[in-house]
Amino acid sequence: MKEICVDDTHKFLGNETHTDYFRLLLRDGNYLLVGGRNVVYNLSLTDLTEQRRLVWYSPAIDVQMCVVKGKDEESCQNYIRVLVSLGPGRLLVCGTNSFRPFCREYSVQRDSYHMESENTGQAVCPYDPEHNSTAVYADGELYSGTVADFSGMEPIIYRQPLQTEPYDSMTLNAPDFVNSLVHGNFVYFFFRETAVEYINCGKAVFSRVARVCRDDRGGPHRFKQRWTSFLKSRLNCSVAGDFPFYFNEIQSTTELIEGVYGGLNAQLIYGTFTTPPNSISGSAVCAFSMQDIADTFEGTFKEQSALNSNWLPVNSAKVPEPRPGTCYNDSRLLPDQTLNFIKTHALMDESVPTFFGEPIVIRTSFHYRFTQIAVDPQVKTPGGKAYDVLFIGTDNGKIIKAINAVSYDSNTRAGPGVIEELQAFAAGSPVRALRVARAGRDAARLIAVSDREVLSLRLHRCSSDKISSCSECVALQDPYCAWDKQAGRCRAYSHGVSRWLDENSFYQSVSTGSHAACPHSKDAGAVGGLSSGLYDDARGENKGEVINIVQDKDGKGSNNNNEGPEVLAADPPPTAYSVETLALAVAAGALAALAAGFAAGYICGRRCKKDEDDNMPYPDTEYEYFEQRQNINRIQAEPKLLQQVEEVTYAEPVLAPQPKPASPRATLRKHPPYHPHHETLFQFQPDSYRRDNFGTLRSHQVNLTQEYSDRRAMATGAATTTASRPRAQ
Repeated sequence: MKEICVDDTHKFLGNETHTDYFRLLLRDGNYLLVGGRNVVYNLSLTDLTEQRRLVWYSPAIDVQMCVVKGKDEESCQNYIRVLVSLGPGRLLVCGTNSFRPFCREYSVQRDSYHMESENTGQAVCPYDPEHNSTAVYADGELYSGTVADFSGMEPIIYRQPLQTEPYDSMTLNAPDFVNSLVHGNFVYFFFRETAVEYINCGKAVFSRVARVCRDDRGGPHRFKQRWTSFLKSRLNCSVAGDFPFYFNEIQSTTELIEGVYGGLNAQLIYGTFTTPPNSISGSAVCAFSMQDIADTFEGTFKEQSALNSNWLPVNSAKVPEPRPGTCYNDSRLLPDQTLNFIKTHALMDESVPTFFGEPIVIRTSFHYRFTQIAVDPQVKTPGGKAYDVLFIGTDNGKIIKAINAVSYDSNTRAGPGVIEELQAFAAGSPVRALRVARAGRDAARLIAVSDREVLSLRLHRCSSDKISSCSECVALQDPYCAWDKQAGRCRAYSHGVSRWLDENSFYQSVSTGSHAACPHSKDAGAVGGLSSGLYDDARGENKGEVINIVQDKDGKGSNNNNEGPEVLAADPPPTAYSVETLALAVAAGALAALAAGFAAGYICGRRCKKDEDDNMPYPDTEYEYFEQRQNINRIQAEPKLLQQVEEVTYAEPVLAPQPKPASPRATLRKHPPYHPHHETLFQFQPDSYRRDNFGTLRSHQVNLTQEYSDRRAMATGAATTTASRPRAQ
């Protein structure tokens, strides 16, 4: 992998005081219209210089009402979300207008835009700038897929006055529209939505393609403003196997691409698909044939007979005539039986298969996902072979250039070839739009759009000084590049090169990455794809990395001996360690930390050693209680103390007649006062015995002995403590 500096790159920044949130691209002759926040820029296609601009701010009353409804000031702007050319010099522009969408028709007069009319944009433009929507203009009418209310809970496919059934999950269930196009008698919409057929097993999002007839006029009676031809089917982008791995969420599609694939003429739609955000991170590019899509809509329908029943194919005998979903000259004459059937059976049973039988490019990465895709169709190589060149945008600012290296020879398998990765925008800045544009006989350019920037890039970097040999040039597997035998350098196709298709003058082999006429170079394998970065090191941004997949002669990746596309890691995989190695490393780290902690504690203890008094709870107090607690062990070890035994003397009770109480209070038990000369049965010395609370006589002399011992012990401990205390300096 060699790094090549990117040259011949043009950049447009728009308004640098705030983010423009660029989204839309519309080709208008040799100019490019870019929609953003409160403005539409008219840029030159050659160098992205601004020619003119259309400014459209939301009225102050709409901004205030938007804020009152709980939206922030950043959202309460006019974000342009629909750009449609109505004809030469006429333009339809629709914006969110602070959550009150409006549309305007403009005419181009010299160097300015003149507004001709203004209408509500409900059901044409989304309320929220974060909502995904699409629109296409055909037969003088606008077809749109968006939401029709402030909360975004009413999805709709609309052409005045027809619309899908509102708040009907069987028709549309929280869709995110990504694109729409016109083909034949139908208008197709591509979107992802929550799958109603999977609801009994949990929540899942599936990719869909839906279609309506261009000449649909609605039905009779209550179907007067409803589509009579709306059908939808699932797009199946998955890795085949006993347990297929699905990329269920479509993110973008290309326009219709026509070409020859394995000797078969076909019209393809390329799309980027991802896994759900809470699953294994993965992205893929799949292609679908328009013929396969049409065949799916002619297949069986799917239904759910009861609320908790599985979704099963509909018996063909239950399908009414004329067949639902078919275009008719006057749909207002269709019978109610057909209209009622299509209202509850809009979903087809079979899904649309991938054209090549598998994804073309697969990436598993925690760092980015695919967002956008553009295709330069049928690029000719020396020898006459043609390949579609894919440009894939990611959500971290990268653009990946890839091909299906075996598409000319086969339409039943894919041979992924990643040519180049370009860090077009700063890391973390998603690619919002991609477009391959040609201006006359000038070389084609790749237009890339982020929230803040618009870039115009060359499609190839063949003439770099880094590529100095024939083998390095061929190893790129780039259909734009070939080794010029006469000039002795790697060069790209141009209109002035008449010998381009002569394989004896130009050497190239896209399918294998090697040519017999090119001597092998030890650096050829290192070239791989070209790594390019648009950001200088002075700005502190890293350049991109590239992983190029060089195909074997069998069309398989050099790192994969199995059939099918290779799952590529976005970044070089880290070194893998065994469980035993990791366990030993953890144990060694724990022992090292324990030893370091012990050594640090010992050293700190030696340097920061404190006096014994600092360990006392209250070192400054002179209470004997704490001194006794400090010397309790010494007290217990005193050899002079003898075992103390408490002697108890019990006196025999004598019954004596009691005088009758004079009052109830006299019944309370009272001890008579002691009289030394009072005669009783037993005579006790008054200072030798004392009576406890229970009337038991205890020896007072024993208690005096115990108190004397306790005081002596405490005195000894205090003396010892006092002796060990250092003198104050």
